Amino acid sequence: MSLIKKAFQICKKEKRPALLTFTVAGDNTHKNSLEILKSISPYVDICEMGMPHNTPVADGGQIQNCSHRALKNGIKIKDIFKIINQYKKFKFAKPIILMGYFNTIKQFGEQNFINQCKKNKVDGLIVVDLPWPENKNFAAKCKKKSINFIQLVAPTTSNERLKKIVRDSHDMVYYISMLSTTGGKLKVAPKKIIQNYQKIKRLNKNKNVVIGFGITEKTIASLKKSDGLVVGSALCKTITDSVNRRKKPAIAAKKMVMKLKSKIA
Repeated sequence: MSLIKKAFQICKKEKRPALLTFTVAGDNTHKNSLEILKSISPYVDICEMGMPHNTPVADGGQIQNCSHRALKNGIKIKDIFKIINQYKKFKFAKPIILMGYFNTIKQFGEQNFINQCKKNKVDGLIVVDLPWPENKNFAAKCKKKSINFIQLVAPTTSNERLKKIVRDSHDMVYYISMLSTTGGKLKVAPKKIIQNYQKIKRLNKNKNVVIGFGITEKTIASLKKSDGLVVGSALCKTITDSVNRRKKPAIAAKKMVMKLKSKIA
């Protein structure tokens, strides 16, 4: 059983959604990035880590700021794997999902990237600009190495296409709650988002569906009738504010995540 699937099973036993957080690898330094992961780990169920990119088309301003800091400090793919490798030795380490864009993987070499993911205990991958069915070959390579390839679905995904994506998904499906870049204000009523979530769940109750985009301290409680919720931009903003005030981002991130957890526990 994958660690991602196991994490969802634990949450279901506790009758709550999984809390997934997103931070950017190398923000604002290698050391701080690792410390942030360690500080939030006791309170989260799955950690998503973004691979910094200079043209992150799906990401809003908050994640772009974090990516800019990481790239400015010279973060490389090999450094990201080092951070994950170090993190996985931590006693409270949680499943890690790497999130990024396909040209980063392509330049590194597809199979080499997958092999490094396996070697450094990456549990899952989200590749924003590699949609189904174009991702089927790459997803199959991931599955051979027991790495979850996480499919993305949106409010505009047709029912016919949705059935096929859910069928081909591994242990988790990521539902993008609204048509926006990350960090946008929630434009869709929580009730409608949950209705769309339930439509996905009806296709296969065994697949875990998480909701992302627009999840903040204010909105998270209204969406807790789901398998999992992803908080990214709001956490990245907290980290940026802390860095700008020359405070310790790991402490600020921990405080925020503890508040998020209390709203869905």
